Amino acid sequence: MPSTVIRRAAREDCPRLMELVRELALYEKAPEEVTVNLAHFEESGFGEHPVWWAFVAEIDGTVVAFALYYIRYSTWKGQRMYLEDILVTSEMRGKGLGSLLFERLIKEVREKKMNGMVWQVLEWNEPAIRFYRKHGATFDTEWVNGSYEV
Repeated sequence: MPSTVIRRAAREDCPRLMELVRELALYEKAPEEVTVNLAHFEESGFGEHPVWWAFVAEIDGTVVAFALYYIRYSTWKGQRMYLEDILVTSEMRGKGLGSLLFERLIKEVREKKMNGMVWQVLEWNEPAIRFYRKHGATFDTEWVNGSYEV
């Protein structure tokens, strides 16, 4: 496999990241759920007050995977990384890119002195569940997810 670069996402990556977000939505059988536009996405990550950060995996100048996160605050635990999405393009899966990104996220957690990382995974997404378990993750079956849509 050609040389892989894991780096922080830059504003110029946003159009490609949006393509990958749409690929993820297709995989998760919910393409109609992606309603964010590019301008809002860019402003939210690279504007005056960013609310998300990301790492990308790049091969030969093309972003082929990403991991996007934000900071969540737990009254019990303090600052925790919330992994919103991690995606490796379908043609690049199984080559270790997800692990490289996950390891970079763990490094970020430690560097920023957060005390953990949390995420959600769809119950039918067995490949993702196996991936997280391989990295030592545990799963909580007690909590029920809630949301409010505007």
